Amino acid sequence: MNALKIENKKLNGEILVPPSKSDAHRAIICASLSKEKSEIYNVDISKDILSTIEGMRKLGAEINILEDNKYNKLEITGFKNSYENSEITCRESGSTLRFLIPLAIVINNGGTFTGEGKLIERPLGVYYEIFHKIGIKYENRDGMLPLNLKGNLIAGEYSLRGDVSSQFITGLMFALPLIEGDSVIKVTTELQSKGYVDLTIKVLKEFGVEVINREYREFIIKGNQKYLGRKYFVEGDYSQSAFWIAGGILGKKIRIKSLNKDSVQGDKIIKEIVEEMKGNIKNIEEDLIVEESETRGTTIDVSECPDLAPILTVLGAVSKGTTRIINGERLRMKESDRLTSITTELKKLGANIEEGYDNLTIEGVKSLNGGVVDSWNDHRIAMALAIASAKCKEPIILTGWKSVEKSYPKFWEDYGELGGTAYEWKLGEEL
Repeated sequence: MNALKIENKKLNGEILVPPSKSDAHRAIICASLSKEKSEIYNVDISKDILSTIEGMRKLGAEINILEDNKYNKLEITGFKNSYENSEITCRESGSTLRFLIPLAIVINNGGTFTGEGKLIERPLGVYYEIFHKIGIKYENRDGMLPLNLKGNLIAGEYSLRGDVSSQFITGLMFALPLIEGDSVIKVTTELQSKGYVDLTIKVLKEFGVEVINREYREFIIKGNQKYLGRKYFVEGDYSQSAFWIAGGILGKKIRIKSLNKDSVQGDKIIKEIVEEMKGNIKNIEEDLIVEESETRGTTIDVSECPDLAPILTVLGAVSKGTTRIINGERLRMKESDRLTSITTELKKLGANIEEGYDNLTIEGVKSLNGGVVDSWNDHRIAMALAIASAKCKEPIILTGWKSVEKSYPKFWEDYGELGGTAYEWKLGEEL
């Protein structure tokens, strides 16, 4: 079995942060819902983004992928030829699944959704409650994918919990403007991941669709709105920049380029968290400069930024004092159970972590050991472990290293550009 051997090197240099996956999903969908032509710049064709591209093609969009410098450009014209009862393959992309379900009902009167890995069992109960109320017929396999749908989404009032996933709210925000009649989304609990909803509303506005936000309790959506074509540049991804931010703190100095300091991405909070941990981080124009630092433990609420939890756990593991990751229940339903997976693998390296129901308690150590670790087929676990190698006394051997293709296909290339050393390794050989 092949793995990746990662040497214990300190990272240093400049890096162009990859495009935001969250921003790209939304821009592709909005452009595909316009009858006009759009050009989307700075797109990284990860497996998740490819799933959304292919899904929108099934719903009638014409999407051409063109090379454009390091990342890609998309030319999109929507509503060409939809395929009734089409099968949309979401791979492991929760965004694709939850964003496109309402659209399939509006555009094609239904369809079939399939997935892979943990996505097959990702909860969809919020939608099922809606389907019962408005008469959408659906079938699944003991609560899991594949999901077959038949029916029509209608305008009206939709009540949703806000503490399950904001993706359900975003999915309805894409679909309801296309329907005749006005709608309102009522949030019945405190809304988590507000930043993702803010991003949805921002991108919708860029493409000519208005959603009125009433203090995150109600969202007013007029019907019969028209998506407009436009040129759109996908901004840099704060959730991916977090790995290089940690890499700079545990390494020497990294300049992270192409980050919008005025972004509404929820994961932009990484800068505040690192400052709270006494990390040396500062903005210079559109770049972030991060330098080697002795960080201190703190309490981190990840309810608004769950994707940051794995790399923050790594940072906490080598910070002075105690770090607590709290309100992380949703981490258990990601590509892996991230509370368990990151705890298990960092413990193999000598970290001191205790796992609770929705939290982690981490007592910092000065350094970690080397050894064999696994990604659990989870892109964020793989990348977090790669960054942890800078604090290891010996190399680590990482299995499942190709899982980064889900969100960041060029991760290992960028890792090498910053001075990291990683190469294929056959398990069983001496370290």
